[in-house]
Amino acid sequence: MAQADGFWEAGREPGRQVVLLGVALTLTAVGIDVILSGHLTLFFDLCFMALGLALAARVRRGDFYMVALLPPVLMTATFLFVSLVDRDVVADRGDSVLQAVVSGVATHGLALFVGYALCLGWLVWRLHHEGEAGMATELGHELGRSA
Repeated sequence: MAQADGFWEAGREPGRQVVLLGVALTLTAVGIDVILSGHLTLFFDLCFMALGLALAARVRRGDFYMVALLPPVLMTATFLFVSLVDRDVVADRGDSVLQAVVSGVATHGLALFVGYALCLGWLVWRLHHEGEAGMATELGHELGRSA
């Protein structure tokens, strides 16, 4: 793969590292939001949406599938963790863990939708863009051989 012009064009990070980065940044956003406000607010939503885009930009092409599945799993796992640690951050204290997870995902569903759409959209754009670049390179090599 040729050297990329920008960070958005060709990620080079292995899928596992991108997943771990996603987990770390999501929990960091949760921690900051809970410290500042005591519950999850628009700050968490905006961080999650930006994270979907950033993860899609960082992953290498061979590991797209890992990041393509990551946003819903990441949000659900985050709310499961938060529900086990401090349930009133996402739901009422008397709610069960399952209720708290469902409540958290439902409350922040728009952030999940937008973050997931940005993630998938960027991966599709990269597939299309890198596919064209690959075809152009192959065509250049073929034309160079015949001349």
